[in-house]
Amino acid sequence: MGYVVLHIEKAAGTDAAMSGHVERRITPANVITTLTYLNEELVEFPKGVTNRTEAIQHRLDNAGLERKIGKNQVRALRVMLSGSPEDMKRIRQAGQLDAWAKDSCGWLQKTFGKENVVSGVLHLDEKTPHIHATVVPITRGERRKAKLEREKNAQSGKRTYRTKKDRPRLCADDVMARDKLKAYQTTYAEAMAKYGLQRGIDGSEAKHISTQQYYREVFVRKNEMAEQIEAMIGQKETLTVDIAALQAQQRAAQTDCNAIDEQRRKKKEELAKAETKKAAEEAKAAEEAKKAAAEDVLKRLLASGVTAEEIIAKLQ
Repeated sequence: MGYVVLHIEKAAGTDAAMSGHVERRITPANVITTLTYLNEELVEFPKGVTNRTEAIQHRLDNAGLERKIGKNQVRALRVMLSGSPEDMKRIRQAGQLDAWAKDSCGWLQKTFGKENVVSGVLHLDEKTPHIHATVVPITRGERRKAKLEREKNAQSGKRTYRTKKDRPRLCADDVMARDKLKAYQTTYAEAMAKYGLQRGIDGSEAKHISTQQYYREVFVRKNEMAEQIEAMIGQKETLTVDIAALQAQQRAAQTDCNAIDEQRRKKKEELAKAETKKAAEEAKAAEEAKKAAAEDVLKRLLASGVTAEEIIAKLQ
């Protein structure tokens, strides 16, 4: 079994940068832009609300908050839901992705309140399918810190003032208390068990990184890869030049070899002609020597008194 991925972090201010990422007005380096059309809005905005930023403000304006929101107070929580990459691939291939997304949204609304889950987007244009959800941390009941203070005062005998315990409050610290964060991991894993996903190891020392840090690291890796590719292209160009030079040298050497072969052929032809001429001259000289010897014999015979008729008769 693979593991569920549930990452929750506090957003700063109106969280415009994350809105740009979620709504793809900002395109990270790892996004496959040709698949962005597959992304899906899972949470319907209220009437008159057109984007995530407006949805956050709409919830704050209509939650019945009595206290003024502080300048540095956390207005929204970022929630990222997914699973182990190989398991999300399996879920998608099995045609269960829509059901997984629906159940994940159902867990969010049950856990944080339907009205507080103001945005949810399924991203299918990255390597692993995942959901970016936005939760406005409005809760009811006594503040966690006030409860601890009251219990402490009760033990010491100090007077405790009565507070309104059921009014809506904007309090990210209460929503993200350590015991609640652990419970979120457990209950989400239980909801995802039907998809073959389980909870991570409780007490693991593995650390989450923020979404901004993740995309910063992706950007750095992209630049490093670009530099490596550029270096490889430079090496390829150098090798191409070297290969071209070697090919030119090969062609020049082949031309020299062809010239040498032509010279060798011509030399053979000249030698053959010279040998033929020499043989002809030697044959001619031998014929002339034979003829001269015959004439010499004839002259001696004639000088010895033998008549021409006798000589012809002997030859016959």
